[in-house]
Amino acid sequence: MGPEWLRYLAIGVGIVAVALLVLIVMAIRNDRRGASGRHARTRPPRDSFRQVDDEPPAPPKRAAIVVNPTKVDSVDDLRASLTALMAAQDWAEPLVLETTAEDPGLGQTRAALEEGVDLVCAMGGDGTVRAVAEVLSGTTIPMGLLPAGTGNLLARNLLLPADSLEAAVAVATGGRNKHIDVGWISLDGGERRAFLVMAGIGFDAHVMEATSEQFKARVGVAAYFAQGAKHIFRPRFTTTLVIDGGKPITCKARTVLAGNCGRLTGGIQLMPDAVIDDGELNVVAITAKGIYGIAGAATHILARKPESHAQLDRWTARRLEVGVEEPQKVEIDGDVIGETSSALIEIEPRSLIVRVSTAVPATPSPTA
Repeated sequence: MGPEWLRYLAIGVGIVAVALLVLIVMAIRNDRRGASGRHARTRPPRDSFRQVDDEPPAPPKRAAIVVNPTKVDSVDDLRASLTALMAAQDWAEPLVLETTAEDPGLGQTRAALEEGVDLVCAMGGDGTVRAVAEVLSGTTIPMGLLPAGTGNLLARNLLLPADSLEAAVAVATGGRNKHIDVGWISLDGGERRAFLVMAGIGFDAHVMEATSEQFKARVGVAAYFAQGAKHIFRPRFTTTLVIDGGKPITCKARTVLAGNCGRLTGGIQLMPDAVIDDGELNVVAITAKGIYGIAGAATHILARKPESHAQLDRWTARRLEVGVEEPQKVEIDGDVIGETSSALIEIEPRSLIVRVSTAVPATPSPTA
C-alpha cells in the first residue's frame, strides 16, 4: 500500500471525527433547549391559581351611633363629623339613630342590631349609655362610648376619653374588648332595669331628682353638690338588707347604694375597692346622724378608705334585697326611676362588652 492509501484513510478518520463532534454538539444543544424550554414556559396568570370559591374582600365595618339629640348642638353636623372620623379609621358611614323622650335608646339599639352593625356607640348622658347597654348585655356586639352630657360616669371609670370625640371614636373602632359586669334592679317585684355604675335608694335619688338638666348644663357637676347641700339633712329611714340570702340586717340610713364601680361625679371615690369586672356589687349604707356624723362620713369617703366606719357600713354582694319602712326614691346611674318599698339588686358578671383603650390594663385594680 502506498502513500496514497494512507492519505485516504486519514481523510476518512477525519470525516468520522468531525461527524462525531457535530453529533455531540447537537445533542448538548438539544438538551439545553429542552431544559430552558421546560422552565421558560410562560407562567399562567396569578388568578389561575386562585380557588374558584375564594370570597371577595370583606366590606368595611359599620357602627351605629345612638345619640341623644339634646346633648349636641346639631345632629346634621355631628353626622358629618362622625362620617369623617369613621372613614379615617377605614369604617363605613355610621348609622346615626336619635333617641326620643319616649325611647331613651332601647328601641334604637335593637334597630341597630337588626341592621347587623359591628359596634353600637352610645352618645348622650348616662341614661343613654344605660339604655344601649341594657340591650347589648348578653350579646357579642361591643359598645363604644362617645362623650356627651355632663356625667359620663362609665367612661370616667373605664378611663375613656371624655372630652375628645376624635379620640373616643379611635378607641371605639380600634380599642380592646373588655367584658364588664352589669347590675340589674327591680322595684317592688317589677321589671328589671340595668345599671352600670350605681343604684341608690334615698338621699342620692332626691339629689338627682332635684338637679335639673338646665342647672347641670349651666354649672356642670357643681349642680349636684348644690342640691346635695339642700337635702343632706333629710331624715333617715329604716331599711332592712339581705345580702346573698343571709340574715337580715336592719339599720337607719340616709341612703343605700349598690355599686358596680366606685368613681362618682366630681371624682369622688365612694367605693375605692370596687372593680367593674369582679362579679360583685359593693354595697354602702350611710347611717350618719347629725352634722358631726355626716362630716365624719364625708371625711371617711374623701380619704378613700374601703373599710366600714361608725357612720357608714360596707359589704360586697352578688344579690341584695332592700326593704324600706316608707317608700323611697330610687336612682340608677343618675336617673330617678321611681319610688319603692322593696328592691332586688343583682349582678351579671362580665355580660357586656365595652371598647376600651389598649392602654387600660386587662384586669385593672380599683380606679385610683
